[in-house]
Amino acid sequence: MRALTWQGKRDVRVDEVPDPRIEKPDDVIVQVTSTGICGSDLHLYEVFGPYLEVGDILGHEAMGVIAETGPEVTEVAVGDRVVIPFNVSCNTCWMCGQGLQSQCETTQVKSMGSGASLFGYTKLYGQVPGGQAELLRVPFGNTLPIKVPHGPPDDRFVYLSDVLPTAWQAVEYADIPRGGSVTVLGLGPIGDMATRIARLRGAELVIGVDLVDARLERARRNGTTVLDLREHGKDLGDAIRDLTDGRGTDAVIDAVGLEAHGSPVATAAQRATALLPDKLARPLMEKAGVDRVSALLAGIDAVRRGGTLSISGVYGGAASPLPLLTMFDKQIQVRMGQANVWRWVEDIRPHLTDDDPLGVDTFATHHLPLKDAPSAYATFQAKEDGMIKTLLRP
Repeated sequence: MRALTWQGKRDVRVDEVPDPRIEKPDDVIVQVTSTGICGSDLHLYEVFGPYLEVGDILGHEAMGVIAETGPEVTEVAVGDRVVIPFNVSCNTCWMCGQGLQSQCETTQVKSMGSGASLFGYTKLYGQVPGGQAELLRVPFGNTLPIKVPHGPPDDRFVYLSDVLPTAWQAVEYADIPRGGSVTVLGLGPIGDMATRIARLRGAELVIGVDLVDARLERARRNGTTVLDLREHGKDLGDAIRDLTDGRGTDAVIDAVGLEAHGSPVATAAQRATALLPDKLARPLMEKAGVDRVSALLAGIDAVRRGGTLSISGVYGGAASPLPLLTMFDKQIQVRMGQANVWRWVEDIRPHLTDDDPLGVDTFATHHLPLKDAPSAYATFQAKEDGMIKTLLRP
């Protein structure tokens, strides 16, 4: 089969690789029909080389049709249409029973001190082959795939793999009071979807912050009050307080993570990891504080006293020390973590209808064949061509 493989920093290629096969009795093989490029994939493209091996198959946002089932699979059958959550979770352990599929005890990567395994996402999370491929082996065939109906286009359902549950959890964790306010930092796919979900769930004022024209304009068209970081810079908190009677918003969602701009030292440290042998680069990533935390600091500043900071952006190393005195003084509540996909599926399903209140049917800005994935990664990383969300068609 053809699959997108990691070959080195900013070097991904579509190669011929062996087809996946049934390895356990409850495995299924999915013929992938759509697979997304996620902002988290850019971390692999740019920063996380020490945790990858040449030939690793990328991608964790996939859906398709069941092509083969193991002998113990009873809940799905060949021909069923399914979405695959990015968490590799059993849905039967204690953690999954608490709705914490991202902490699945069956697939925790204990050797790395990490939570549940993820499709297509480095040794830190199990080095499980990903879904930017023609075929995908999926374990826990009775409990992991999300069955969806035939008929509507893939765009209706594919975001159940990551974008929708990640954004839904970000809004849930933000605990925005009905009629309240929220600032979303970063208007990439997760941030953009979070603004839509926040409005759907009753937020009156939704502020979106970014510095890419296409992202700002897209959010503005959808009813978000946008602030251009290039114009406000260090005065961003003041601009947000000006819109909220001097208080700041009830909640802030950090949908940026380590992709934040504004920390030249951290940027240099991140780039340095790519020049070091893996044994030296990994400790630097984990312990030396190479995350860019400018978005996180902006969120702490912009949230009102007694408000909530919800972090959905990925932070990959040891972050710089946080301003705990300010956080304590402002009584900020903080929630964060990988999305627990299955926890939110049934909350989201009622909104995936023909009237399309979240705009999923038109959410993708680009639809490309799998062979164009390498150029799509480069375009997405450079934030060019208005690219916000790309779906690949294997």
